[in-house]
Amino acid sequence: MGLLRTSVRLFGMLLQTVAAVVVIGVVAYFALTRVAGMRVERAGTGFTPIFTFDDPEEHMEALERERAEQPAPAPVEPGPPPSEPAAEASAAAAAPTVEREDAPRAVAAPWPEYRGPGRQGVIENVAIRTDWPLQELWRTRVGGGYASMVIAEGKLFTIEQRRAQEVVAAYAVDTGHELWTHGWDAQFEESLGGPGPRATPTSANERIYALGAEGELECLSAADGKLIWRTNILTDAGSQNPQWAMSGAPLVLDDRVIVQPGGHGKSVAAYDAATGEILWQSGDDPAGYASPQAATLAGRPQVLIFSGSRLFAVDPADGSELWEFPFAPSPAINVAQPIQVSDSKVWISSGYGRGAVLVEIRKTDEGFEVEKLWDKNTMKNKFNSSVLYQGHVYGLDDGIMASIDVETGERDWKGGRYGFGQLLLADGYVLVLTEKGALTLVKATPEAHEEVASFDVLEGKTWNVPAYADGVLFVRNQTEMAAYRLAR
Repeated sequence: MGLLRTSVRLFGMLLQTVAAVVVIGVVAYFALTRVAGMRVERAGTGFTPIFTFDDPEEHMEALERERAEQPAPAPVEPGPPPSEPAAEASAAAAAPTVEREDAPRAVAAPWPEYRGPGRQGVIENVAIRTDWPLQELWRTRVGGGYASMVIAEGKLFTIEQRRAQEVVAAYAVDTGHELWTHGWDAQFEESLGGPGPRATPTSANERIYALGAEGELECLSAADGKLIWRTNILTDAGSQNPQWAMSGAPLVLDDRVIVQPGGHGKSVAAYDAATGEILWQSGDDPAGYASPQAATLAGRPQVLIFSGSRLFAVDPADGSELWEFPFAPSPAINVAQPIQVSDSKVWISSGYGRGAVLVEIRKTDEGFEVEKLWDKNTMKNKFNSSVLYQGHVYGLDDGIMASIDVETGERDWKGGRYGFGQLLLADGYVLVLTEKGALTLVKATPEAHEEVASFDVLEGKTWNVPAYADGVLFVRNQTEMAAYRLAR
């Protein structure tokens, strides 16, 4: 009997302790969220929490005060109207374009599109500093969302969520001061990523092409942000927005703006870059989250589309399909950019256990044929694109850094837990912007994982791809943007 009373007493004490812990936890959570502005966000795993101390309303008020206090931008001098769009954004670079006799000459920009020239995530012709931390040049508050940045004509452009509007903003690259903004009413939000637009704008021929999370596609003057034309690609295609919204950056190729709204008969579309007129619509695929990408394979200029169910190529002139390779993870979510390995080979990867594939495209009398060279789970890119360097692919395999041989698919090494961040390649190094806002330098070698340096550059969840121009690396997340001197 005494033993029973003792057990009951101990159980009662245990319940009191648990209740006290719960009460303390609730009070602490209330204090941290309501008083300290703590937000609990979800990491790329979908489960791991990331704690951010930044109240959204206070953040927007601080952003507005910051803009009001900065020097007024110099007035824009009137000049000639923008030239007819050419293959500037996507072709300034590595990726080939369709040549036309009447196409005007493209004007090169240092970082005109998502992940840089050719969308390959490679910074060319730079000797970078390795004596980190890097020198910070400026820092500014920004609105929410996961777009990256593009740089052209001394300006940096991105798209943000500011209160109930999606806003395209232009900044001075040397100071970070805001030069102009242009917004429209839209407020997309979902539980994993939170609020804000996803797709990176594209710069081409003194114009900015921006795609909002809910399908709003606008062409703006890069000089002052004035609207040239607008449409909604989901409305045009009669399509429903996918779970994580429109995420693919518009591809400006020759005189066309190519996007992927998804849907029946209209899953890929091309608009006249000058007027916004629909030039063609084709395909029946569900929308993927990767961006359309220019390539020349088997001697034919084409556009790679990584939809929710496959990789395929279309003719940019009329949208006709050239070839396809089925590739549908479960769930059917393809996000990472394809990598053109050679003039006939393309590498793709997805997460959710799917892995990576190398395919070869050959010209035949009937059209094209596609051969799968290997299919392995040694690299699983969930929503983080990889880079290619000297025959090896470097990327985040479900949040862990890895290197694989691109010709065989065999893994060289795996190490370095950086979460679901983003990366670029520069000067034989991989620049990793981790999910928690640290900038990390990893040597691009198949020998072993070798981390050279790391330091914190942003606070809070960071899924935005860095950008680069003229010796400077630009980083941003949902709350802030900063510039660092990268070149030696």
